[in-house]
Amino acid sequence: MTASRAGSPTPRETVALTLSSLRQHGKPQRGAPAYSRFVNRPVGRLIAAVAHTLGLGPNAVTAISAALSTAGIAVLVLGGSSAWVGPVVALLLAAGYAFDSADGQVARLTGGGSARGEWLDHVVDCVKIGTLHLAVALALHREGSSIGWIVVALVYVTVANVFFFTFVLTDLLRRLDAARTAGTDAAPTAVATSPGTAPILRSLVAAPTDYGLLCVLFAFWGVKAMFLPVYALMMLGTALYVAAGAPRWYRSLAPRLSS
Repeated sequence: MTASRAGSPTPRETVALTLSSLRQHGKPQRGAPAYSRFVNRPVGRLIAAVAHTLGLGPNAVTAISAALSTAGIAVLVLGGSSAWVGPVVALLLAAGYAFDSADGQVARLTGGGSARGEWLDHVVDCVKIGTLHLAVALALHREGSSIGWIVVALVYVTVANVFFFTFVLTDLLRRLDAARTAGTDAAPTAVATSPGTAPILRSLVAAPTDYGLLCVLFAFWGVKAMFLPVYALMMLGTALYVAAGAPRWYRSLAPRLSS
């Protein structure tokens, strides 16, 4: 009724229209792990639509993401071995990840984002990735876990950061190369493209690198016989994924970007 009297859409209608626009102009699905592709991006899309309707900018959404992730990491370190710790950590981390997906989608709604916004997003991600695994190591140490599992968490810090840096750097250089090829001096910011389709198998192969899956795993933090082996397998899987992918990513840049 509000829309018919005022001649403008209601907030619910605005959210629906924004969702429709985001579905048509989202990130390509190729290479996205399963949780990120089928859960996190759709949830982030809804958050982005609501945030945009409320007038929140991408940096504000990034700040909410950082606050939720920080809260989850703090609970992990300070919560001890109580049964509620794992589910709360998983919920906070997953919510932070959803807002992390939403900030880029809000940026696309407001003109494609900026270099500063992308910088802030990546810095927050880098801090989150490193501190999460350090928090695991500290929490395991406080609980008296064996040194082997603590070492797994410490190795995971390196593996996760190498993967994140390699992924971000490769994407940046590809966009920079595309800008050079197009003969433009514009900053290489992300562009909106049609999501298209991508093989589901590829998403499943990338599962060990899926931060969303890692968030869910923390729900089983209280069951160390399950959490620790799966956590170690994700670390090993990410390391193998990077080792297998790095030569291919390097070769993909070689024709135009050489030392």
